[in-house]
Amino acid sequence: MTSLNDPAPDASHVDDADSAEAAPSLTSLEAARIAVGALVDGGVEYVVVSPGSRSAPMAYALAEASAAGQVELLVRIDERSAGFTALGLALSTGSPAAVLTTSGTAVGNLMPAVMEANHAAVPLVVLSADRPEELLGTGANQTTIQLDLFGEHVRFAADVPAGSSPLRAVETAISAATGAFSDLAPGPVQLNLTFRDPLVPRPGEQLPTAAGRSKFRVATEPLTMNLPAAASSLEERRTVVLAGHDAGPVAEAFARAHGLPLLAEPSSNARFGPNAVGPYRLLLSHFGPDAAQPIERVVLFGRPTLSRPVSALLARADVPSALYQPVPVAWYEPGRRTELPLESLADLADFAGRGPSDWLDTWLLAGSAAQHALDGVLAGEHAALGPATGALVWAQSRGQLVLGSSNGIRDVDLAGLPAAEPAATVYANRGLAGIDGTISTATGIALGGRQRTTLLLGDVTFLHDAGGLLLGPGEAVPDLRIVVLNDAGGAIFDLLEHGAVREAGGYPDAVERLFSTPHTVDIAALAAAYGVGHCSVSTTAGLAEALAAPLKGRSIVEVRTDRVGLRDLHARIRAAVSAAVTGVLGG
Repeated sequence: MTSLNDPAPDASHVDDADSAEAAPSLTSLEAARIAVGALVDGGVEYVVVSPGSRSAPMAYALAEASAAGQVELLVRIDERSAGFTALGLALSTGSPAAVLTTSGTAVGNLMPAVMEANHAAVPLVVLSADRPEELLGTGANQTTIQLDLFGEHVRFAADVPAGSSPLRAVETAISAATGAFSDLAPGPVQLNLTFRDPLVPRPGEQLPTAAGRSKFRVATEPLTMNLPAAASSLEERRTVVLAGHDAGPVAEAFARAHGLPLLAEPSSNARFGPNAVGPYRLLLSHFGPDAAQPIERVVLFGRPTLSRPVSALLARADVPSALYQPVPVAWYEPGRRTELPLESLADLADFAGRGPSDWLDTWLLAGSAAQHALDGVLAGEHAALGPATGALVWAQSRGQLVLGSSNGIRDVDLAGLPAAEPAATVYANRGLAGIDGTISTATGIALGGRQRTTLLLGDVTFLHDAGGLLLGPGEAVPDLRIVVLNDAGGAIFDLLEHGAVREAGGYPDAVERLFSTPHTVDIAALAAAYGVGHCSVSTTAGLAEALAAPLKGRSIVEVRTDRVGLRDLHARIRAAVSAAVTGVLGG
């Protein structure tokens, strides 16, 4: 049993009976039925199943529950894809989602999804099947040490011996996954379920009569904000509101109530409203300590993940900062960040103050000039380059938008114009910001949210999870448009220090091979192999047309572009924005 911070109640070996002799031993299928019933009672709506023999009792019990309309099943042959699909389902539904694997290496394939769920506080329930105690350590196939395999990445882990009831372990696991332990954020848990033969139903048993799904999520009421009024008694301060990943609309409401500029990442779900500033990361240097109107304080909502200018601002010792933290979070350890954590919006209001009369207007004027300059640079490019692709996808996405790590989310952060109202719910795997399982995550989000969904990602991220395109016959097919920015390699490294190393001429071949990882994959052929629609575009006009096309099922929009000149493009954008903002603000 493990947890992120303090231990959860100890249930590393759980048995509802007082002793092994106190109750008759359950068959594997009987124990599995108890486990499935407890999962359903605990709010699990979806279970992603990977095939295997030792997990067969759970598979049969889940099939029975699915036929009775109690739970919805998805099947994935690749456990890593299964784990990220379940993670996406949990993200979009807000309920715990489970993934079932057989024993051995199958369990280890879940590690990337579990790690992401840990740092993103996602209630992912790992159901790992295992062989009974008498087979462990004997060299029997697919036997290894599975309990606590995920270490500190799970809130709770329990080993349920063969023949015993898993009820208490499942109930405790669901409580841990959903954050019922007051000192822990939600997150992943592991139930290691041990089964003995027989692993199949008795002769004559059969599935119940098929029924329609009886559990449907209802639409939630609009979020109501109870914000402290921006009273005139609050001290005037040149404060900015930073909205990082998963900040939520409360960040926008707070900025608006206090007359403060809002600097919001795309996956904050706060990048909208009259106070939002688009290319904010290019403006921060104009409000430094030597500026006519320097930033005096920072209020942070959510997790900042994207840009070095924001990190530099938060690291400044001369600018006090506060973090709104009403509940435990999973993305940092207490005491390891410099922001002052505040639990109430009233305290946050006292810290932030209200903006001076011209503070917000100055930011909005600078933001407008920066956006105009950025758009002007992009308008001079006929090809659908990264920032232009990001801006178009951001502007035209409806329903749900998933942003892959690497350049995709940063292109949106740079060029995506904040709207008056949010047009799509935005998701991204920013717990660890890896490129693992992005297609699978988006598939889970699309299926769980039951809305049309757009995924923007780069070609390397796409290829890393190409197996996530595989859906077996009869599996639910999401309405998912996958926009792949294909520049034949990892372009983000050209925008980091490695691009300068390449330009210096000492290691150009090493940078290209080891960081850019060039490839010649035919994405159209790959899409055809998986039975997914495909079209290719190379201009912004062609991309706009593809994004406007009706969406039914899955389709891939391949945006073919070139990495050559990307570093120069960003340099020209920075120069144009700097000149425009200097012209407006002076200095």
